[in-house]
Amino acid sequence: MNNPLRVLFLCTGNSCRSQMAEGWTRQLKGGAIEAYSAGIETHGLNPNAVRVMAEAGVDISGHRSKNLNELKNVSFDYVVTVCDNAHESCPLFPGKTRVAHKNFDDPPRLAKEAQSEEEALNHYRRVRDEIRAFVETLPEGLETPLQSAENRK
Repeated sequence: MNNPLRVLFLCTGNSCRSQMAEGWTRQLKGGAIEAYSAGIETHGLNPNAVRVMAEAGVDISGHRSKNLNELKNVSFDYVVTVCDNAHESCPLFPGKTRVAHKNFDDPPRLAKEAQSEEEALNHYRRVRDEIRAFVETLPEGLETPLQSAENRK
């Protein structure tokens, strides 16, 4: 049997979007993909992300916010930046690591304008569902360039 692909989901603070992507990937693609998440910085695990993932049947409550440096000894096949800031700040990775970009809206930023807790959570739910739809395309979806590292400046 082939070894699973190692995929890192990279975001600014590893608190929400990258955590959801790791959770969905482990849940839906665990045999084919070994999922990781990290941030350019660490912002702590977002409780609303934990809550909406639990609503969908995925427990990420045991995750923690990790800095990219904590995974420096892991060789990744793919790095998927899930926010524009991480994409712009993404370091170069050695070897054959391919970098792709798939931007998702920032639920905490969107939730600041919400008039109620339910409205705020709806932003998290929408992004959660968009991330799930993306993860469902993996690993084949990684073969189609989302936005390759060569296009970054």
